[in-house]
Amino acid sequence: MTGPRRRRQRMGLLFVAPAVLLVVGMFIVPVIVTATMSFYDWSLLGQRTYVGFANYRRLLGDTTFHHSLVFTTIYTVIVTAVLFVVGFALASAVRRRRRGVGLLRTAFVMPVVIGFATASYLTLWLLDDRIGVIPDLLRRLGLAHGSVSVFSHYSSALAVVVVLVVWKTVGLTMLLLMSGMQAISKDYYEAAQVDGAKRARTLFSITLPLLRPTIGMVLVLTVIGSYLAFDQFFILTQGGPDNSTIPVVYLIYRAGFIDFNLGYSAALSIALMVILLVLTTVQLAITRTREDS
Repeated sequence: MTGPRRRRQRMGLLFVAPAVLLVVGMFIVPVIVTATMSFYDWSLLGQRTYVGFANYRRLLGDTTFHHSLVFTTIYTVIVTAVLFVVGFALASAVRRRRRGVGLLRTAFVMPVVIGFATASYLTLWLLDDRIGVIPDLLRRLGLAHGSVSVFSHYSSALAVVVVLVVWKTVGLTMLLLMSGMQAISKDYYEAAQVDGAKRARTLFSITLPLLRPTIGMVLVLTVIGSYLAFDQFFILTQGGPDNSTIPVVYLIYRAGFIDFNLGYSAALSIALMVILLVLTTVQLAITRTREDS
């Protein structure tokens, strides 16, 4: 019996080996290299010098990093809330098979396949004061005079980015929530209808409680994606106005490839990874606790 069992164990190891190698090569090794770099004063074009925790001490006192983290958190909260509300509304509207629903689902999902860089350049082509179609049209119609740049003000620049992100990714949120809704047995809704429950009561007593695992997954994906935002800010706002729209990943890019300080850039990367691990762990713990209660 030991011979066949060993063969099965070997076959199992061979089966999971490609996945293990992929995780090691694409995640574990880069994390180890980045963590090692964070302990050095490592110039992109010069020699490296071991500095211990100096980069992390600098990070703790770096007001630019603090402002960037606060902005990224604000952006994440706004995007997560808007994406969930809009995605939930769309999922509720298209979860049942009706005439034209298939076309609507396709229309909502299509922007997901567009890259963020492409979507950002499209937005720039529409709204930029110099080359944008909409500002030029407003001036031709006499509805605006002079500069119409939406990227010169913090609130309007952030609003444009949020709208772009929601348009680009709400289709995926809709699909995930719709799949969770369709997995809920119709017996619950039929029983609620027999008891005379209103739509609001059905929503808060049946749909949302049974949708918690899906909601948890959606929130985790949205929060991680928002904290890793880069393309839309790099292309549209470039950190402006007055460095008020610099997400953490943009700060990491600037530290590494503009200031040529790879050690500090690596320390910022490790700090962001720790923040995301903590946030993800908290979200999963809350979801798990609510499911077990």
